[in-house]
Amino acid sequence: MAGRGGRGLVPLLAFLGVMAYSLSMAVVTPALPQIQHGLHTSPAGAAWALTAMTLSAAVATPVVGRLGDLYGARRVLLAVLAVATAGTVVAALAPTVPVMLAGRVLGGVGGGVFPLAYTIIRDVLPPARRAAAVGLMSSMLGLGGAVSWCLAGPIIDLLGWRWLLWVPVIGLVPGVALAWWIVPDGRRGGDSRAPARVDWWGAALFAAWLVAALTALTEGMDWGWTSPGVLGLLAFALAAAGAWLWVEGRVREPLIDLRLMRVRGVWTANAASLLSGYALMAGGLLFPLLVQLPEGTGYGFGGTATQAALLQLPASVGMTVAGMTAGLLDRRVGSRVVLLGGAVTTGLGYAFVAVEHGAMWHLYVGGLARGIGLGFAYAAVATLVVAAVPPEETGVATGINTLLRTVGASLGTQVSAVIVVAVPGEGGFSAGFAVSAAVMAAVLPLALLVPRPGRRRARGTGPGAVPDPVAVVR
Repeated sequence: MAGRGGRGLVPLLAFLGVMAYSLSMAVVTPALPQIQHGLHTSPAGAAWALTAMTLSAAVATPVVGRLGDLYGARRVLLAVLAVATAGTVVAALAPTVPVMLAGRVLGGVGGGVFPLAYTIIRDVLPPARRAAAVGLMSSMLGLGGAVSWCLAGPIIDLLGWRWLLWVPVIGLVPGVALAWWIVPDGRRGGDSRAPARVDWWGAALFAAWLVAALTALTEGMDWGWTSPGVLGLLAFALAAAGAWLWVEGRVREPLIDLRLMRVRGVWTANAASLLSGYALMAGGLLFPLLVQLPEGTGYGFGGTATQAALLQLPASVGMTVAGMTAGLLDRRVGSRVVLLGGAVTTGLGYAFVAVEHGAMWHLYVGGLARGIGLGFAYAAVATLVVAAVPPEETGVATGINTLLRTVGASLGTQVSAVIVVAVPGEGGFSAGFAVSAAVMAAVLPLALLVPRPGRRRARGTGPGAVPDPVAVVR
């Protein structure tokens, strides 16, 4: 059990864990060509170094969140950080692609630090400081991307790509020690409750349909959207999803309480996370691709990979700063307004580059607006979910929210790639930017549907009753 001084360091530990995971996810992207060469594989094989961790994180995040709700954040956080550290070390030392992928799958378990961090913040900080802490936590995504792009070039050039994979260990190893020292122990729910059980059947079915669906989305461009592989994966995903819904509706202690997902403050924030994830990765594909296309196309800039990375840097910094300030704005105007402002800012940035992208400064302006807007939006949806659910459901609810952001990101990458291929020439980029602007416009009605302050009204009685959004949601 942490003392008074130790408790003050708990949010710092949460930030450190999230930052380390964000780095471990992001550092692979700039090193993909070197990984391909170093491990003697194809571009698709190297890309799986990123895909494997994304799929693993997508499955692990809600499962780890649920385990944290049942058994307490401390013991689950220690296990997650230990597994993620081991996976990162395995990936850095990997002599072959299969070993690399095994390490990245283990590293993806680190995605569980997000719901655990939100749970820790809710347990430790007073209500007046939670929104600021949640906003800062969400900003770690942008900061991790910015740091990875800044470090990638010098480390790869001077030390080699493997050293880039060691960078996250700098945060993960001390994170394990700090978690052991300062995170309060204790299980949620009190001693009066019967020991909770994990819905392992639900977890297995959830993992099955999610991995199948995300793999189909990831490989659709390479295999073909009507190929037997993609269609088979989608069919399997639908069948497994149906079985999962059937199980979750009948077990006493489901992995994910589907009634909770129907609470208005939760489903609106989850839908906004899905769309915001799309907007994040759509730009992550369209902006660098446009910069690196040859000038001979008439609309490309003939830039290098370094120039493409520098274009991403202001957006990442803007996202970080916006996330840090979102909590202060939340206390003044509420999460609904912060989400509205983030959606409008991101949409305007995309709308601008859909019309004007003939000069690099156009891309910088649009990209910066995108980064700032998404920083506000990510912070707002996380705050809304934390405020809308009972404390014992914080981990699984924020885990699902993070998962939907990942699914949206996969859609953003794949749909934008299809648009660029389907619409020839410059029009493909204009259409891709315009679709992203429209996606963020769809966030506006969701923000307006977020519940206003009101009294807590319990739906039903007894164990498992789902409350309406709490009064702190504004």
